[in-house]
Amino acid sequence: MDRFNAMRVFTRIVELGGFAKAADSLQLPRASVTILIKQLEAHLGVQLLQRTTRQVSPTLDGAAYYQRCVSLLADLEETEAVFSNTRRSPRGTLRIDMPAGIGRFLVIPALPEFTARYPQINLEIGLNDRPVDLIREGVDCVLRGGLALDESLVARPLAMMDQVTCASPGYLQRFGVPGDLDALAGHQVVEYFSSVSGKRYGLEFQVGEEIRRVDLPKQVAVNSADGYLAACEAGYGLVQAPYYHARQQLEAGRLVEVLRDIQPPPLPLTALYPPHRQLSQRVRVFVDWLVELCACSDTGLQRRP
Repeated sequence: MDRFNAMRVFTRIVELGGFAKAADSLQLPRASVTILIKQLEAHLGVQLLQRTTRQVSPTLDGAAYYQRCVSLLADLEETEAVFSNTRRSPRGTLRIDMPAGIGRFLVIPALPEFTARYPQINLEIGLNDRPVDLIREGVDCVLRGGLALDESLVARPLAMMDQVTCASPGYLQRFGVPGDLDALAGHQVVEYFSSVSGKRYGLEFQVGEEIRRVDLPKQVAVNSADGYLAACEAGYGLVQAPYYHARQQLEAGRLVEVLRDIQPPPLPLTALYPPHRQLSQRVRVFVDWLVELCACSDTGLQRRP
């Protein structure tokens, strides 16, 4: 039995919650995964996994062994990188997740430069606005806008994204163009809500050192960034969105910026990854590349003067 391979299979089963998912993720026959775990449990003399018809979860011994495996495998990967050309040319599959807008407008258009620099890294990119469980879903790194609330993850700040307040031309013809915050009385918003936490987002403005929230009535609420702007274009109310996401609509005249002298607070963009991936050369070079990318002047993350 290859113990390191067995440990790798075991950790992936714990992270994904099933033998079949782990086998598919590692591109191994499902029978081989089952045999490896049986051999590993026999070698250790303990039961590592509890199997039910619905899920697979670690036993108490399995949970303790998982933590050791994660640490050992990370150390092994880093050690091999030090004494091989992997440090200069990292390889393997990197699983990343990001909001659809960040992927579509910022990361994917620039990816040819990254893949040319690191041709032996294969990327699996998830594009969605929902939070992902990095450990359970086997994701190496995520990009998120807003405050990083999960203190169990390593956070690497990338940029502060400018936001804009905007509405459709048709909406402004009906409701008028607000000149200040007091003029927002009588207006309405498109509300954004999180399908996971249920939190709802209205309008916020930076007034000196204070963040001032303005609550307005709504007729439509959505839980995706693209749907949020689509509802705004359809005339359902004011929205606040990162400038990069609304730039095309603003340049085409489908949306109009309002209250430019009273800006929304900037939105942090952060790369997050589990502590055990901190030593991964693939994660490290990708996050370093993201830092370089976000420092470019034409990303749209900050508006031009």
